[in-house]
Amino acid sequence: MQAVANAAGLSVGFISQIERGLSAPSLASLAGITEILEMPRGSFLVQPDAGDMTRSKGREVYSVPGAAASYERVSSTFTGSQLHSVVLHEPPGHRSEPISHKGEEMFFILEGEITVEIEGDKEVLRKGDTIHFDSTRVHSTWNHGIVTASILWCGTMDVFGDAPSPIHKISSLGGGNNNKSKGENK
Repeated sequence: MQAVANAAGLSVGFISQIERGLSAPSLASLAGITEILEMPRGSFLVQPDAGDMTRSKGREVYSVPGAAASYERVSSTFTGSQLHSVVLHEPPGHRSEPISHKGEEMFFILEGEITVEIEGDKEVLRKGDTIHFDSTRVHSTWNHGIVTASILWCGTMDVFGDAPSPIHKISSLGGGNNNKSKGENK
């Protein structure tokens, strides 16, 4: 469990909670875990395909089983594509697990407001606000408001499982992991 947690940029406690059915991973965490375990995302989650264009009324809303947050796929995949996008809907009180991984991300707040924490620094983002950051920094979100927050998430992490290049180093399961806790990654 420790090797999977380290390689996926998650805590061993969170991996244990998922394994015991006490927590459900976010789409990003599920992507990291399935990649490390060399399992297709489809083993745990059926995601809609997306064409070159999506229309708001035709997009399917889906979620990771047991998770409170839901998603709408808004990007497609094509040869050479590196950008992945979803509209993320976080209900009031929802907190994502702290995670770090290769790549970069950008949030654009469509509705509501959230707190984004990146390596201990917290920022409140409201409708129309954005944040763009290096995903190797430990990050999480919290909907501290009273309405569902809708966020356009764009990143280089393959949350759909159809990109050719991995986000994690599979070789890191071999024991060369650093044993720093998430708070020590600064």
